[in-house]
This record gives sequence, C-alpha cells and structure tokens, in this order.
Amino acid sequence: MKLNIKKSALIGLAVSSLAMSSTLLHAVDFPEKGDFIAGAKAWADNCTRCHNLRDPKELRDDQWLTTMFHMRVRGGLTGQETRDILTFLQQSN
Repeated sequence: MKLNIKKSALIGLAVSSLAMSSTLLHAVDFPEKGDFIAGAKAWADNCTRCHNLRDPKELRDDQWLTTMFHMRVRGGLTGQETRDILTFLQQSN
C-alpha cells in the first residue's frame, strides 16, 4: 500500500513538472518579425561599416538571433533595425 502511494506521488510530481516546464517554454520572448526589405537595406548599410558582409547561409536561425542580440549593442542598432535585419537574415538562409 505504501509503495502505491509513493508511486502515485512520484507520477503526480513528474506530470506536474512536465506541465510547468512546457508553460515555461512558451514564456520565452522571441522578437516579433521585422520588415524583410528594410532589413536587407539596414544590413547592407550598417553591418559593412565594421566587417565584410556574411552570407546569411553561414549561420542557422538561432545563431543569427544570438548574433543580432550581441550586435544590437555593439552596432548601436535600434530594436526595429535589429528585428528587420534578423528577419532578412533568417529568411535568406
């Protein structure tokens, strides 16, 4: 009898943990989509100031996201410019 209670409690805890973890996964804040054309222009205008243009296919979507968060600060980009460039890069790869 005690084994069944412990087993039920363990299963309940596991189910609760899974339910909460899926809720947390949905809470991640992904940036909204930007404008593709504006992103292409901003990418060409801003990114070439410091380094050669990279082929958008060089990185995966998640890698471009990390790169853009970093370069927003380093390049002094606005939030909208960052979203536009990210949209351009992700849709081009």
